[in-house]
Amino acid sequence: MITDKDPRRHEPGSTAVGLPGMPGTCELSDRAPLRYDAALRGLAGCVVSTVRLLWQRRIHLPAEQVGRRLRFADGTTARVYRETVVGRGATEDPCVLVVEFRLRAVRGRGHAAFRWESLLNTPLFVGFPGFVSKLWLANDERGRYRGLYEWDGPQRADRYARALWRVLALVSPCCRDARRGKMRQAARPF
Repeated sequence: MITDKDPRRHEPGSTAVGLPGMPGTCELSDRAPLRYDAALRGLAGCVVSTVRLLWQRRIHLPAEQVGRRLRFADGTTARVYRETVVGRGATEDPCVLVVEFRLRAVRGRGHAAFRWESLLNTPLFVGFPGFVSKLWLANDERGRYRGLYEWDGPQRADRYARALWRVLALVSPCCRDARRGKMRQAARPF
């Protein structure tokens, strides 16, 4: 949950974010990733939908949240470096999905390169059914990246997160072994 009303003190212009373990939060990290064929079909359909959304000029990169620093329950902070929004109708069953991961072998200037390159990953999520928006968060003090997504429906958020596992397994040590690795995820209805 994102809130500006945090009982703890935080920096001006920062926002507190609650993560797994909060009341009303649905932990997804214990769910198995999708089978490779199901994940590939989901990603392929997403790319096709993304092309359609681009053609219709419905994908937007607003700048209002960029630069905002978010504070997490574990005391770490991260800066929003991009926001992605799809122009769509009203959200009927709003849900927030928080995905947290580390990148393998990325250090120093590699983080800046990843933030630049990550725009190319947009076709891997923006066309999934139910996607509303994403705040892209730079690496925190512990080297973890996060994505804060708004979805229309927790089941849709879950399906995306389970497909995402297969993509992140290519770049993140947390997802190499689906039985042992952890890609922290949590979904919370608004």
